[in-house]
Amino acid sequence: MLFSFRRLNALSIKPSPSTSIFSLPCSTLPLPSSSPSPTPSITPLTKPQLKTLILNHYNHGKFSNLIQSVVASPSVLLTACQNLATPPHNSHDPNSPCPLTPESVSTRFDLLQLAHQLARSEFDPKSCCVRFPPSRRNGESIVLPSLKLKVVVEAIRMVLEIVYDGGFATFVYGGRVGMGRHTAIRYLKNSVENPSWWFTVAFEPALFDSKHVVRLCSIIEERISDRLLIGLIERLFECEVVKIQLGSCYLGRGLPQESGLCSILINIYFNRFDKKIQEIRLRKNEENPKFDTIESGIFFKPVKIYAVRYLDELLVISSGSKMLTMDLKNWVLTYLEEKLALKVDKLKTVIHSAVSEKVDFLGMELQAVPPSVLRPPLSEKAKRARKKYLRQKEVRALELRNARETNRKKLGLKIFSHVFKKLKKSNGFKFEYQIENEVREIFRTWADEVVREFFGSLEERQNWYRQLTAGDFLSLKRIRDQLPCELVDSYDRFQDQVDKHLNPFKAQMALEKEQRRSVEEEERKYSERTVEDLTKLCMKVAAPIELTRKAVRLAGFTNKMGRPRPIMLLTALEDSDIIKWYAGVGRRWLDFFCCCHNFKMVKTVVTYHLRFSCLLTLAEKHEATKRETIRHYTKDLKVLDLNGNEEFHFPTEREVKRMGDYSLSDPKPVDGALTLALIRLAYDAPSHTCIAHFCDKRDTVIYRIRLLQNQLNVDPLDEKKWVAGLGAIRSSLHGKCLPLCADHIKQPRDRIFDRVWGGKPLSSAGSYGRGSYGVVGSSIDARTAEPAAIKKINGVFEHVSVLPGF
Repeated sequence: MLFSFRRLNALSIKPSPSTSIFSLPCSTLPLPSSSPSPTPSITPLTKPQLKTLILNHYNHGKFSNLIQSVVASPSVLLTACQNLATPPHNSHDPNSPCPLTPESVSTRFDLLQLAHQLARSEFDPKSCCVRFPPSRRNGESIVLPSLKLKVVVEAIRMVLEIVYDGGFATFVYGGRVGMGRHTAIRYLKNSVENPSWWFTVAFEPALFDSKHVVRLCSIIEERISDRLLIGLIERLFECEVVKIQLGSCYLGRGLPQESGLCSILINIYFNRFDKKIQEIRLRKNEENPKFDTIESGIFFKPVKIYAVRYLDELLVISSGSKMLTMDLKNWVLTYLEEKLALKVDKLKTVIHSAVSEKVDFLGMELQAVPPSVLRPPLSEKAKRARKKYLRQKEVRALELRNARETNRKKLGLKIFSHVFKKLKKSNGFKFEYQIENEVREIFRTWADEVVREFFGSLEERQNWYRQLTAGDFLSLKRIRDQLPCELVDSYDRFQDQVDKHLNPFKAQMALEKEQRRSVEEEERKYSERTVEDLTKLCMKVAAPIELTRKAVRLAGFTNKMGRPRPIMLLTALEDSDIIKWYAGVGRRWLDFFCCCHNFKMVKTVVTYHLRFSCLLTLAEKHEATKRETIRHYTKDLKVLDLNGNEEFHFPTEREVKRMGDYSLSDPKPVDGALTLALIRLAYDAPSHTCIAHFCDKRDTVIYRIRLLQNQLNVDPLDEKKWVAGLGAIRSSLHGKCLPLCADHIKQPRDRIFDRVWGGKPLSSAGSYGRGSYGVVGSSIDARTAEPAAIKKINGVFEHVSVLPGF
């Protein structure tokens, strides 16, 4: 047998009303005994309909009454539910669930009751969230909202997105439709010319406190006159459902602790600053207009200022002097500190030379280089290889042409032999098959190739020209006078055609002219490249390979020597789950760095380090050799589904080779997928509803969260032990258990938590004492006001199918 499977002991758990082994999400809570009230006909709104509804409340330059008339609308809330309801992995399957309806929403919360609470300002966000305590002594707690509160937050986000549609500056990316990371990188690569100096603004790690929230609300009040909306946003900040932490490793990386409102609120807060930068840019463009310098031969570089902001990451580029850049930097720091009350790290906010120094922005390395670096000319070795390839191509074409000519000769002889025999046996014959058109086509193409080959050969043309022009018998005047005029004219016309088509001297001159033209074209291109290298600078975007290798080593894909190694923690998973975890990390890296100049090196990391680490993990799980594992799964990591069909979750080698910068997207970094592992638990207990939003499937499996920083006991804010720029999930989620169905476990691991509710909002009410198995405490369910008991049992997960020691 190829593999030796391990036997896993199941954990028998008999649930009782008074015990709670682990927190379960909202979708697994027992529903109240009262049946949901009948919901009237409610349909979700399209984006044009929602925009029309919001614009109807625009008067005298401000939007008003948005909470009571828009957010509190059941149709808007149902639209928010649809946005949150992530389709399963096989959404094209005819057996996949249908779109959301008010009836399916009413099984989780009353949509009309929520709309009534919002309209009457009776909605309390604090009662719809739960706080997870930190898993470490010095860790941070995390507040996760309920599904009802997430719907309200999504509805507010949709409203603000339409209110501020078109109101942000053109260089603002993130939190906007079609304005993601790759769009910002493509703008830098295509629009920035001749950068001289640049700097990035580094914020000190700090939370949005009360003064920032007050300033944010005052900015919103300039465009929206709705005290209920402003008050609701303030309460969301108070209960920490919306939490903005600038300058940290938690913002803008697609991790679960981010609220959907964070991106648009940051854009609103920085909107005044963006407008000021835009005015400075326009003023510089007016002072330094562009003009054509090709005819005059004068090279002029106008002073330009470029800016790109993605959430809290800001890059300012100048093509002018260093003094101009310093003045601009001082103005930026003064405005951010005085007008926006933000703390800027002045030690990291420094000016760099665009040519000699690299700058980190959006997780990539930027540097100004000559165009020849981005589009290098062919080296001598490449030219020799190209000439060799062209010669081999000519030889293959000649062999093919000779073989085709031989076949045609054989075919012609067969046709003539057949016709001769038929005519010899009888006075005539009839074709059994209509092959006349086919024969004509064969001989026509044959004749065309012969003529084309003849005209392409100077030796053949010279030989025929010499034979047709030899002798001057008809050129003598006394002979021409004795001949008919028609014959002389025909001879002259014939000689003209011979001289026109067969004269080797003209053909030689045309060939030399073509060669001279190609040489001149090559010299012109060389001179243009040389002038561009001396007068122009372009933007080079590269992936941080050293940091990528460090992240690969930190996550355990490679050892200290940089060679692939197995990850023992993942051996508790199913084979398909192991491959999907590696595939999630690999595809995130490929999607994120596909616009980089050194994308081939990222492909090598995925193709070699991740692929063979996955194979070694599978080999370690089944106690097999690497060769046996490759023979079973192949290098493309093929697995079989329940029906016996082959599935490829990991990118194949052919697929990786074809990847490139083909789309404008907003890919999420690999941080969440790299620092997170979901370990399946072996247990014997009743199934629970899937934790994904609006998923009613009960054939779920319980997974436990394992975070990389907790396994390594490393603080993500410590750049010496952690990878610089690598995000992290808050450690409060470490060790929590989640029920997930087979469809939603296929999604990227960090996206699963965008749909986590957080568990029962239990408030402590005292302690009963210590029992035979541990401490028993009492609590009250904030949703149903029912008493509940919590029993802390030591060693309850001793037989969990995870690696010992974790």
